[in-house]
Amino acid sequence: MREIITVFFVAILVILCVAWKTFCWIWLNPKLIEKYLREQGIQGHSYKFLYGNAKEMATSAKAAISKPMNLSNQIAPYVLPFYHQTVQKFGKLSLTWVGTTPRVIIMDPDMIKDILSTKFGHFERARRNPLASFLVNGLASYEGEKWVKHRRILNPAFHLKKLKMMMPAFYTSCSEMIIKWQNMVSAESSELDVWPDLQNLTADVISRTAFGSSYEEGRQVFQLQTEQSDLIINAFKSVYIPGFRFLPTERNRRMKEIRREVHTLVKDIIKRREKAMKTGEVWNNDLLGLLMESNFKETKDNDNSKNAGISIDEVVEECKLFYLAGQETTSTLLVWTMILLSKHQDWQEKAREEVLRVFGKKPPDFDGLNHLKIVTMILYEVLRLYPPVVLLLRTTCKKLKLGEVCLPSGVQVAMPTLLVHHDKDFWGENAEEFCPNRFSGGLSKATKNQASFLPFSLGPRICIGQSFALTEAKMAITMILQHFFFQLSPTYVHAPQYVITLQPQHGAQLNLYRL
Repeated sequence: MREIITVFFVAILVILCVAWKTFCWIWLNPKLIEKYLREQGIQGHSYKFLYGNAKEMATSAKAAISKPMNLSNQIAPYVLPFYHQTVQKFGKLSLTWVGTTPRVIIMDPDMIKDILSTKFGHFERARRNPLASFLVNGLASYEGEKWVKHRRILNPAFHLKKLKMMMPAFYTSCSEMIIKWQNMVSAESSELDVWPDLQNLTADVISRTAFGSSYEEGRQVFQLQTEQSDLIINAFKSVYIPGFRFLPTERNRRMKEIRREVHTLVKDIIKRREKAMKTGEVWNNDLLGLLMESNFKETKDNDNSKNAGISIDEVVEECKLFYLAGQETTSTLLVWTMILLSKHQDWQEKAREEVLRVFGKKPPDFDGLNHLKIVTMILYEVLRLYPPVVLLLRTTCKKLKLGEVCLPSGVQVAMPTLLVHHDKDFWGENAEEFCPNRFSGGLSKATKNQASFLPFSLGPRICIGQSFALTEAKMAITMILQHFFFQLSPTYVHAPQYVITLQPQHGAQLNLYRL
C-alpha cells in the first residue's frame, strides 16, 4: 500500500512539474519578459496566449496583397506590413511576439552593427522552420567553431583571383540568354517577361561555376532544388504543426525523395572528383574543385585528424547552398535592376554610355567590370531599395546589454533590412526615390560609416558570395545594355513579394528593342 501511495505522489509531483513548466513556457515567462522590456522603455504589442502576434501578421499580410500597388518604391507597407505598422506605431525599438518568443525590432545602426559584428556566444541565428532543412543547410545555418571551420575552407573558392577564372562561364551563360532574346525580339520590339530567363541565367551560371564539366548534372540539381523550393514555400503558407513533416503525406514524401535525389547526384560528382584528384588530376577551376582542394589542404595540414576538414555530406550541403544563395540573390538583383532602369530611362542611357565607352561591343572582362562606376552605383541603389533579404534575425544566447537596454537570453532581435534601407533618417527625404548618385562617393560616404546598408548582411557573417553575385550581375547588365534598350510594358504589375528573396509576384514584362 505504501508503494502505491509513493507512486501516486510521484506521479502527482511529475504532473505538477510538467504543468508548472508548461505554465511558465506559455504564460509566466513571456509576461515577465514583457514587463522587464517595458520597464526599459521598449513599447510594442502585448503578449497573446500561445500565438503571440501570428493573427496580426497574417491579417496585415492578407490586407496588403489584396490591394493593387502603385508603381513606386514605397514597398515596405506591402512587403513587410506588420513590421512597418509596428514601427510606425511604437517606434524603431519595439516589441513583437512570435508564438511565445519575444522578438524586438531594432533599427538603430549602432545596435545593428553590435549585433552583426559581435563574437560567437552572444548572438546566434534565429531557429529556422525545420522544413528549411529539406532545402539547404551548409555554412548559413552553422554556429561557433563549425561555422569558423567551414568559412575557412570555403574562403579560397571566393577569392577575387579565383573569381577571374570563372569569367568565361559568366560570359557563356549570358551570351546564351542574349542570343535567345535576339531571336525572340522582332525588328521593332517585343514584350518579354524577363524574370524566368533571369532565373534560368543565374541557375546556369551556378551550374557552370559550381560543377564545371558536370554542368548537365548541375542543371538537374537546379531543377530538383527549384521543385523543392516550391514545395517548401507552399508548406510555409500553412500553419506550422510540430512533427507534421514526419507524416507520410504526398508533399512530405516528395520532399524527402528530392532531398535523396539531390544528395545522390552531388555525392556522385564529388566522388568522381575525389578519384580524379587522387590520380593527380587538377580540378581548381570551379567552386566544387576549389572547395575540395581547400578541404584536402585543411585535412593534410591537420595530419588527417578525425575532426579536420569537412565530410562529403557537408560538401553536398555547401553545394546546395551555392545554388540557393547564388541563384536567388543575383536573379532578384538583375530583375529589379531591369525594372528600375526601364522606369528611369535617363539612368539606363547613362549606364549604356559607360558600358559602350569601356567595352564597346566587345566581351566584358574582369578589370573593365570593376571600373564601371555608374553601373556599380545603380546596382547599390537597387540593392538598397529592393534588398534580396528583407529581414535579418538573431537570438540572444545570454543576458546582455545592447545600447541602453538589456535583453534576456532567448530574445529574438529582428533587423528589418527593408525598413532600414528606406529610412529617411539615414538616407534623407528622397529615401524612397531611385537615386544612384547617393553612391557616387562610395559606400562609406553614402552610409556615413553606419550600419544602414545591409543587402549582404555585415560583420563576420557577411555573405561569402558578395563579390561573386556583384560580378555576375555586372556582366549580365553590361551585355544586356550592349544589345538592348528596354522599357516597362503596360502589362507590368508592380507587386514585390518576399518568398525566399524579394521577387516580382507577377513577373517582369518589358518591351525590348534590339540595338
